Amino acid sequence: MARMRVVLVLAVAGLGLWAPAVAKQVPATRAQVELSYAPLVKRAAPAVVNIYTRRMVEQVIRSPLFNDPFFRRFFGDRFGLGAGRRRQRMQNSLGSGVVVTAEGLIVTNHHVIDGADEITVALADRREFEAELMLADERTDLAVLRIDTGGEKLPFLELRDSDELEVGDLVLAIGNPFNVGQTVTSGIVSALARTGIGVSDFQFFIQTDAAINPGNSGGALITMDGRLVGVNTAIYSRTGGSHGIGFAVPSNMVRAIMTSATAGLKHVKRPWLGAGTQAVTAEIAQSLGLDRPAGVMVRTLFPGGPAAKAGVRVGDVLLRLDGHPLNSANALNFRLGTRRLGGEAEITFWRDAETRTSTLQLAAAPETPPRQTTRLAGRQPLAGATVANLSPALAEELSIDTQMTGVIVLAVDRRGAARQIGMRDGDQVLRVNGVDTGDVARLVEVLAVPAREWQITIRRGGAVKTIRVSI
Repeated sequence: MARMRVVLVLAVAGLGLWAPAVAKQVPATRAQVELSYAPLVKRAAPAVVNIYTRRMVEQVIRSPLFNDPFFRRFFGDRFGLGAGRRRQRMQNSLGSGVVVTAEGLIVTNHHVIDGADEITVALADRREFEAELMLADERTDLAVLRIDTGGEKLPFLELRDSDELEVGDLVLAIGNPFNVGQTVTSGIVSALARTGIGVSDFQFFIQTDAAINPGNSGGALITMDGRLVGVNTAIYSRTGGSHGIGFAVPSNMVRAIMTSATAGLKHVKRPWLGAGTQAVTAEIAQSLGLDRPAGVMVRTLFPGGPAAKAGVRVGDVLLRLDGHPLNSANALNFRLGTRRLGGEAEITFWRDAETRTSTLQLAAAPETPPRQTTRLAGRQPLAGATVANLSPALAEELSIDTQMTGVIVLAVDRRGAARQIGMRDGDQVLRVNGVDTGDVARLVEVLAVPAREWQITIRRGGAVKTIRVSI
């Protein structure tokens, strides 16, 4: 790039004349005037692929009469829900992916391949391969695929430590927006550790103004050294197009998911804190002697959990994990989610107006009590519901408070009695006809007693309600 020369104008004393001290010069070479990302793109672009998915969906074709308000007035909204001809059709979708090993391991977004019956990967050289889904993790919106190239090594992108990023760093986004073909856009890192986006449970996104559009999902966000720093995931948009606010999953989380996939796991197991936390407000910070709101405060502890074993108490404020600040519950979840099971981490917390440090054992949430997943049947109002015992492990999978216990509804059949009385996935069954249902075995026992009237007490979204049913 040409170096800009400054023309310095001096006043000649006593003469009233102005003269340039340095003359302007014309750039001598093309390199002095050219700034190009071309060498970087040539090296990185072959490792970014297109992902095509197909799935069979069922479509119900009904008479237009079912949409007529006059017709619905007399026959009701529920009349004809099962009526109409059903036909199956093939649904296609498009996304992007990144080759992360020479052997054909590919990372993309979970929402790109969710529900797919067939997954096809198209390389930059236009060759296509059927892909095997190794692991899909909805909580991080990441998935890992594998293709068989017959031993041929593929171009791939190395992962960079996303904690090295700083706001203002230059980045490139590579993907296939709107299926127009591979496209490269440039920008900067606009922000780090973005939360509140709502597209995954581990919200700790890299924000960039590099243009990201539909079809870019699963594509690469790279830095100027050609390494992968994030997987493009979402955009903020009022129109569906890019408004300069895009989000990428940091590469450190990508690395953690890859580790689980290569270990042969079908579900990701993450370190578990064994504590419930809440944000530290200005009032809480002042009451605890903190000079500003920072960290997350422990409000509940699981007996014998990792936090309790590390000496953490209710009321402590967790400040840092392995030196990284914990300014929100999302930051805590992210830092734990990127650590390996079986190891240790240094936890720094605030208690009694002083900073303390302890060692946190990185253990998985326990499967206690056993799930005992059961599909309920028989002549009773919960028939058609699939229930299980809540354990810290299951609660973590469902992204709910790991301190919750009891029986939870995992699924409800469309045509079952449970659906007809309004039961939903995620409902917690507390009591049946006044009897506490602490586990699945007790629930099945209570439902086996015939009754003409039923009272089902559930917890939904923090509220407790009772459903009354007559049979």
